[in-house]
Amino acid sequence: MVVLQLSHPSCSLNFRSKLTCSRRRFFLKFQSNFPPTSLITNSHQPDYPTSLSPPANQSVAAIVFGDAPHSRLYPLTKRRSDGAIPIAGNYRLIDGVVSNCINSDITKIYALTQNNSTSLNSHISRAYSGACLANDGFVEMIAAYQSVDDKGWFQGTADAVRRCLWVLEEYPVVEFLVLPGHHLYKMDYQKLIEAHRENNADITLAVSGSMRYKDPCYLNVRVGRENQVVEFRECQGKTDIQSKDEKSMMVNDNFPSMGIYVINRVLMIKLLRQYFPKANHLRSDVIPGALSLGMKVQAYKFDGYWEDMRSIESFYHANMESTRTTNMAYNFYDRDFPLYTLPRYLPPTIVTDAAIKNSIIGDGCILSVISSKNVIHQILIFYNQNCSIKNSILGLRTRVGDRAIIEDSVIMGSDIYQSSIADSKATGLTIPIGIGEGSHIRKAIVDKNSRIGKNVMIVNKDNVEEGGNEVNGYIITAGIVVILKGAVIEDGTIL
Repeated sequence: MVVLQLSHPSCSLNFRSKLTCSRRRFFLKFQSNFPPTSLITNSHQPDYPTSLSPPANQSVAAIVFGDAPHSRLYPLTKRRSDGAIPIAGNYRLIDGVVSNCINSDITKIYALTQNNSTSLNSHISRAYSGACLANDGFVEMIAAYQSVDDKGWFQGTADAVRRCLWVLEEYPVVEFLVLPGHHLYKMDYQKLIEAHRENNADITLAVSGSMRYKDPCYLNVRVGRENQVVEFRECQGKTDIQSKDEKSMMVNDNFPSMGIYVINRVLMIKLLRQYFPKANHLRSDVIPGALSLGMKVQAYKFDGYWEDMRSIESFYHANMESTRTTNMAYNFYDRDFPLYTLPRYLPPTIVTDAAIKNSIIGDGCILSVISSKNVIHQILIFYNQNCSIKNSILGLRTRVGDRAIIEDSVIMGSDIYQSSIADSKATGLTIPIGIGEGSHIRKAIVDKNSRIGKNVMIVNKDNVEEGGNEVNGYIITAGIVVILKGAVIEDGTIL
């Protein structure tokens, strides 16, 4: 299977009519499912009007975090936040979460950013303008800031929301939907919100019901009768020998939290300002604290594909799964639940004398080329000098030279075209951006704008599990070689 990804108008952000129709269907569904007497009666709940529950695009605001609180995706996060990491050729991680909101008719979206947020802020502002979300929809960035009252940076998710409440309170929504911006999954948030309202819950959190994640390092929520949360368990780290407590957690009533929460707006304000004014984290402080106060915390079981990108290894495998025809993988080609991103209007990918198998090729790539003094790049066609790409992902503007071999790897591409030696010398470097002729890359992640010279071997020849040399432009983690963004790997190098 070979996939050439092209930015098409149907996959861009011109979806005003789609949202309008979706909003109409959503209102009719709520009109039939919620009688006028369906009120929230829990003592901790705010008082709502005795009318029908309003549709999500009017009553719910999404809060998306661009950073992971304890990211293990370094060095991919050395110059960018987690949500800005490229995935599957054409996309960024945060596109999946924002697309979930759009497809769920939630069009009031706040993106809270802090660490290395330049590329993420640029992507969000260019990709998701308010005009594209119809009527009063928007994706608004709220960057970390310091003020007279708050002189430090955000100390965690709870601290970030608390300090941004003055912005979040601008619209009189009923619930806040809190979302990590670096997870990969597809979820109809309307169903989550509907379950939250039907159960008259104070807080509803999504948990993964898939057997794929029956791992003691994930399990931290114990669910009782009628999907009510009865206990939180924090992971103490995965070890080779599981303790009795860890083994006891691996039962049918324990599920990993996905970090997704629906919280009633008035209650969120009370939790952050009155009950837990010093708490820094929603997951470990505020949500368990609400349960200890006797508030009703419900679990919403999600059985679909979910990857939280908690490590380089999980990020690598998520990319590899996208190249396979398997039901376990995330579907980037779902017409009914599309993935949106920034339309870049790049030229089609050029493939000449290249053998490609089970791979995804992003926009504007140039495969099987060799530099020339007379032209910027020249396509050569002759036997036994083709490049080979197998089980790999090539991102935007990737240039691959003749006889290069790429296997089981993620090549993130380039921000610019620079294929000739003359172009490279203008920047003071002799190696152009891309993969040089005769190079061999296997089980690796090559970050953007990297310069791989000729006849380079990136194959982890010594089978190292953890190591590498960041000064020389690479590290190795879980046996995966990661080439840093903008790294230069000289001709003939063997890693």
